[in-house]
Amino acid sequence: MSFRRAVKLVCGVAGGSAVVVACAYLADRHREVVRFNPGLSGVLHAAQPSAYNSHSWDYNWDKREPSSVTSTKRRGSAGDENGVEAENNKPTATRHIFLIRHSQYILNGSSDKERRLTPLGRDQAELTGQRLASLGLKYNMLIHSSMARATETAQIISTHLPGVEMVSCDLLREGAPIEPVPPVSHWKPEAVQYHEDGARIEAAFRRYIHRADPKQKEDSYEIIVCHANVIRYFVCRALQFPPEGWLRLGLNNGSITWLTIRPSGRVALRALGDSGFMPPDKVTRT
Repeated sequence: MSFRRAVKLVCGVAGGSAVVVACAYLADRHREVVRFNPGLSGVLHAAQPSAYNSHSWDYNWDKREPSSVTSTKRRGSAGDENGVEAENNKPTATRHIFLIRHSQYILNGSSDKERRLTPLGRDQAELTGQRLASLGLKYNMLIHSSMARATETAQIISTHLPGVEMVSCDLLREGAPIEPVPPVSHWKPEAVQYHEDGARIEAAFRRYIHRADPKQKEDSYEIIVCHANVIRYFVCRALQFPPEGWLRLGLNNGSITWLTIRPSGRVALRALGDSGFMPPDKVTRT
């Protein structure tokens, strides 16, 4: 429907000479705006709500949706073994995943071993560990990247979480997950780096970010200490946002990002890069 026709309809319903004059004025103004700004017409239409702009949620994003695990055609009927199998494959627990960015480190180190935490970075890790401990949660595991700065951060955090098992993982190492959109001029890895790092970081996502196994009966709380690029990519993928947008997110050193994955496959972001527990003079983003 044209704007002019819509105005006529509104005027016909509202009635009154004053309303008619006002509606005619709006119609003329719309024509003038579009005449001098042709491109604005599309913008005005694009601003209107549209059902076609909605994005449906893929409940089987982690390939663990119960109906996809079984080959059932009829479920839930009496005596139906497939129905029982599907019910047994239905998760019931919620996974809470805390993604921790490593603390500040020595940027000019010539090798990974030399890129260890600065004194400020160690203070940040202490504060992050204290914050995680203060939540009073029963953590199941602490997984960390095998790079020096992440390993050291995890070791300091673990002193505040006695009894929590620590595991190192090469898949969580820093890298270039996917070419960002929009591009940036100060950071342009070679295409081969995206090709290699992207596959590895995606493999890490598939290993660690998914709904609970059906055998898991209680909610779990897991900590993953890794890197900004990895965390930002994980968040975009888990929320089913375009992964190319990962570089639009910013994370402070030692910050906490909290993902919740429900048995249904729904994912919620409870915190993104939280560092509010640190004094202002301790906050960095190197």
